[in-house]
Amino acid sequence: MNQIIRLLIAAALGLASLPQAQAQARNDKPKPTEATLQQQIDDLKAGQQQILKEVQEIKKILQSFQEAAAPQTPSEISLPISGEPFKGSPAARVAIIEYSDYQCPFCGEYSREVFPRLDSDYVKSGKIRYYFRDLPLSSHPQALQAAQASRCAGEQGKFWEMHERLFANQNALAADALKQHAGALGLDAARFDECLSSGKYRSAVARSLASAERLRIDGTPAFLIGLLDANGEVVKVNQVMLGAKTYEEFKALLDGALSAPAK
Repeated sequence: MNQIIRLLIAAALGLASLPQAQAQARNDKPKPTEATLQQQIDDLKAGQQQILKEVQEIKKILQSFQEAAAPQTPSEISLPISGEPFKGSPAARVAIIEYSDYQCPFCGEYSREVFPRLDSDYVKSGKIRYYFRDLPLSSHPQALQAAQASRCAGEQGKFWEMHERLFANQNALAADALKQHAGALGLDAARFDECLSSGKYRSAVARSLASAERLRIDGTPAFLIGLLDANGEVVKVNQVMLGAKTYEEFKALLDGALSAPAK
């Protein structure tokens, strides 16, 4: 820190000396020659370059302090998932946890174009478990209620069907549209309406949001990939993918996780 103070003082003194030097140059008599003026200009340029160099050094030092103080992401994250619904086989030893937002266009693109292939090749085949967690962003005003709607549909055994339908119809997430989706899935309308209007699952969605904040995930979609413990109640995450990814990128990570020796 003393080094920073010294450099700041040096920079300040250097800047303060510029107007003094300019005033002195104007008051000098006899009138300076062309060579003298050129020398003064060269001296000013050299001084400016020195100040810039010192400022850059200050920036580097401050950055090193910030990096040292910043919390470090652990190489492996343990996430409890006991009791959470999932797609796939209970015997699978690899898991994906997706954080997503029903109004996010990138999430919709993933859900429509990439997830069906993962579902066919890895989930339905029993290779992996697939978990979904809500991360409705504040910039998407309809995402919170859509997240609750999917959970209300889950009460009647249609979570994944509603999940798929919401991503397939991202331009129809208003309250009336959600009720129409429930009707199209054959849900008990009165039960669904009561669940949605009561805000029954608002706190559950809030807990999902809080878990994302603890992991410093603030964008969607986000994917955590790891191995399940022996009891199948904790995912030891060792891969994090942020943003829309291709099927090939998922395949490379999943195949690597599946071929890794059991710990």
